[in-house]
Amino acid sequence: MQIKFFCPRWGSANIPWDDFCKKVKDAGFDGVETPVPFGDAEQLEIMSALKKYDLLLIGQYYQSFEKDLDLDKENFKKHMESMAALKPLLIDAQTGKDYFTPAQNGELFQLATQITDNTGILIAHETHRGKALFAAHIAKELLTQNPDIVITADFSHWCNVSASLLEQQEEALKLAISKTVHIHARVGHAESAQVTDPRAPEWQSEVDAHLKWWDEIVECRLNNGAAVLTITPEFGPAPYMLALPFTKMPVANQWEINVYMMDFLKERYRNIF
Repeated sequence: MQIKFFCPRWGSANIPWDDFCKKVKDAGFDGVETPVPFGDAEQLEIMSALKKYDLLLIGQYYQSFEKDLDLDKENFKKHMESMAALKPLLIDAQTGKDYFTPAQNGELFQLATQITDNTGILIAHETHRGKALFAAHIAKELLTQNPDIVITADFSHWCNVSASLLEQQEEALKLAISKTVHIHARVGHAESAQVTDPRAPEWQSEVDAHLKWWDEIVECRLNNGAAVLTITPEFGPAPYMLALPFTKMPVANQWEINVYMMDFLKERYRNIF
């Protein structure tokens, strides 16, 4: 099995695409995870830079801001089909709403499955706060009710939502791990979806908990005969990254942390790929 590492565009949107992709390639990433605008010129700029530096693409969807389900479905479909046309390795989707009913979120999952069937592009639904899979116990129910869907595992959100390291939610974690095709490798804790710096010793318990889950995902993918597992180290800028009051200076360097996490996981799983 191959493990491919992707760099988030999040936090680097002010850098021109050519410069950004060169930086990504030089750091050792295999690709970029990014939202994709609708404009042809912007899409061409993105795809040209990716091709120039031989980088893969994971599309990212976060624009589920509509309160009305029908409007949400309409815009979800537009974004999915637009990104699928660019032939990404997969699409990470922050699908649905935490206040939609299970049936309403189920309609979005069914729509995603139809789009995958029509385009051949896999859609992985992210375990993200405010979205359908916002909490471990809710995700357990939805994954049971919608057995065909797969997920992006970002368990940092679940830690924050539950104010825990999920010690009492083993069954939900086991099911989620079995459905995971993509990892957002960010470390969260009981009070936030992002520790200040995973290299700091005060966060060792949180790092160890996330490593255990990621190890289990790797093992599960291997046992299932998967050809590839994708990982995006996704530590973010402010407000995910704490900043000092008044000056708004970040307490750590986002880029350095994501490169560190990639290098750390490459070493941890070096015997796999």
